[in-house]
Amino acid sequence: METTHTMNHIISHMTSLCPISEQTLAILKSHLTCCHFPKRYQLIQAGRYCKYAYFLEKGITRSFWLVDGEEITTSFSCEGGIVFSMDELYYGKKSEEYVETLEEVEVYRIALTDLIHLFETNLEICNWGRIIHQNEYRRLHRSHKERLTLPAKARYEAFREQFPDVCQRANLSYIASYLGITLSTLSRIRAAD
Repeated sequence: METTHTMNHIISHMTSLCPISEQTLAILKSHLTCCHFPKRYQLIQAGRYCKYAYFLEKGITRSFWLVDGEEITTSFSCEGGIVFSMDELYYGKKSEEYVETLEEVEVYRIALTDLIHLFETNLEICNWGRIIHQNEYRRLHRSHKERLTLPAKARYEAFREQFPDVCQRANLSYIASYLGITLSTLSRIRAAD
């Protein structure tokens, strides 16, 4: 499988979360395929099986739900992150969410069956998986709390602190959707900064 690229962002992000040996990285790389996708490409589609997870080496994605024809942004992922359908990976169900590229991306694709096998057989990968999930749980918990308790300006400030790259690279309407505010409100907040 093609893994001729360096994977610097992916490896750096993984090893910043927990120790991962060269041997484990070599095992992981043996399951990866480098892929390039254009801007606005749907890596994952609601109502379908994707069968893959994607490590992001270059570019940014957003996850969203489609509710009554309206796109509700639920998350962003940047270099070093991984995106996949939790419904499919953990429950064997079709995704309830879309994941779309916001820029041209370079990703490393792994079959979900291979990822599950690595979780079950490699303690370092299993520990890394636990850490990314505990971090995601914390992000979701904080986001939920902020939406319920903070005014719009404070929500945006917390978002800027958590996702500084996204503020520069993502469409403002996606950020407003994530924050649960209108685009005009977000524009006013940014103009006041």
